[in-house]
Amino acid sequence: MLVKILDKVNSPEDLKKLTKDELPALAKEVREEIISSVSKTGGHLASSLGAVDLTIALHYAYNAPKDKIIWDVGHQAYAHKILTGRKDKFKTLRTHGGLSGFPKRSESPYDAFGAGHSSTSISAALGFAVARDLQKEKFEVVSVIGDGSMTGGLAFEGLQNAGHLKKDMLVILNDNQMFISQKVGAVAGYFAKLLTGGKFKKVEEKVMKTVSRFHSFGSPFGKLIKRVKVMLFPGMLFEEMGFTYIGPVQGHNIDNIITILTNIKTMKGPVLLHVITKKGKGYEPAEENPEKFHGVGKFDAATGKTVKSNGVTYTKVFSDALVKLAAYDNKIVAVTAAMPEGTGLDKFAKSFPKRYFDVGIAEEHAVTFAAGMAADGLKPVCAIYSTFMQRALDNIIHDVALQNLPVVFALDRAGLVGEDGGTHHGAFDFSYLKFIPNLIVMAPSDEDELSRMLKTALQSGKPCALRYPRGAGAGVEVNNNATVLRIGKAKVLSEGKDVCILAIGNHVSTALAASKILKEKNIEAAVINMRFLKPFDEEVIFSMLAKTNKFITVEENALSGGFGESVKSVLSGTGAIVKSIGLPDKFIEHGNIRILREKYGLTPENIAETAVNAIHGKK
Repeated sequence: MLVKILDKVNSPEDLKKLTKDELPALAKEVREEIISSVSKTGGHLASSLGAVDLTIALHYAYNAPKDKIIWDVGHQAYAHKILTGRKDKFKTLRTHGGLSGFPKRSESPYDAFGAGHSSTSISAALGFAVARDLQKEKFEVVSVIGDGSMTGGLAFEGLQNAGHLKKDMLVILNDNQMFISQKVGAVAGYFAKLLTGGKFKKVEEKVMKTVSRFHSFGSPFGKLIKRVKVMLFPGMLFEEMGFTYIGPVQGHNIDNIITILTNIKTMKGPVLLHVITKKGKGYEPAEENPEKFHGVGKFDAATGKTVKSNGVTYTKVFSDALVKLAAYDNKIVAVTAAMPEGTGLDKFAKSFPKRYFDVGIAEEHAVTFAAGMAADGLKPVCAIYSTFMQRALDNIIHDVALQNLPVVFALDRAGLVGEDGGTHHGAFDFSYLKFIPNLIVMAPSDEDELSRMLKTALQSGKPCALRYPRGAGAGVEVNNNATVLRIGKAKVLSEGKDVCILAIGNHVSTALAASKILKEKNIEAAVINMRFLKPFDEEVIFSMLAKTNKFITVEENALSGGFGESVKSVLSGTGAIVKSIGLPDKFIEHGNIRILREKYGLTPENIAETAVNAIHGKK
């Protein structure tokens, strides 16, 4: 039986025992392992495939975990997991109880800093470098950031501060954009080796030392040297920010990258290494369609064909509804933060390219940009995942709500998202939006209600947020002639005198299923679709209080600050019993959504049991 090279590698120390000639074969085996596992679990495939060679070079040249390798986002880190003692568990990736899909400090000492969203690695790396120097420790610090993440403002805040502090650290810009690839070749690679080898630096230092004696010539000569570097390398911005720029270099030549990384360790101050990689490298379907395989569900590894889910997703319903509304209203514009496919705005982009704006991974800018358009009469729809919108909370408050501007926030992936875990669950949007004045907050119970809420929001002339879950809806047909909703008004779905179940969002159907279970127990349960978190329909709650003093609230949001707390506040002092079902005060782990909902009681059976206990006075 042929022994794989990967079988001999259980840690970076094992990796260093290999010859450099063995490393390309190891890279091939690592890619095969990634493709095999991700085809069964889903995950971020193309980015991780593109970073395999770079990852091997990093662990060959550096001594992790003493040296700190900090991954931005984590989409690139699958090979890192395989090479750092998690190879045997890799098949459990993104499954409940298995490996996280992202770097996680509690999972491995090799994961120096956790990551789930982008643009954080440079700031974190600088933090490590400062802590190292203050504590007189000795280790290297490396940040690995993708070109997409460099669109985030936080990345440039980190670069600016790192350039100012002049700390020894390396930022690797992993660039997989096709348009820049033609700049990479033998000449660029040669000059990168020349620069990192110190020869150019020594010449520069000698010239500067000589000309600095002549005050009138020092500045012009210094500028000339800098201009020569800029002509050779497209890194002027980073040089001006205080970094020594190296690159661009070809990112799939492991031997060459190891040499450059080894040389960089001898250099002083912050260095930026610009590496060009190919997204999806080594897997033809992902190379041909990297966007499709960026974040992918289960697929056939042999053909690359994805396993289609059943049912129409909320994302598609939102997408279709927005395009239809925009066809009759040319003031409607759409904004997203580097997630056109994920938010469903790709269809809008094709239909109305001049009214579509992808601002990159820059949620704060997206919100304020939308506010500016709204201030001049447009109707912006800002589609961003619930968990990512947290970054723009200040902008929502100051730039939209305070000025009462009609921006619509479409928060996809609200509630539990499943396998991406704690960094991606939309568990807090009710809590962080509820306290904002002027903002209308709503959550649809099904596909048709989502369509109606979008229309309602766009016609309201107010700042609005509508949050809806990932995945397929309830199978309800969407009315193409949808009418708008009465803002702040709930809907009574069934009457009952024994207990009242107040539900919001996608768990209205769960509440209805619970009422059927209770009916079999001869318990009459009223079910109300609250629809709006803000403004809150207090009237319907008090009308129910005349029939029963026992209430159950159901939401897929953190109980702290959520919908249930609003109900308890309304009923405070009335003697009513209110039991709330939702997400606990913790960061929810990754795993299949069905498993997570069962674990945290978001099932018809648990709602029914809670209702029975409330009726009989049990806790």
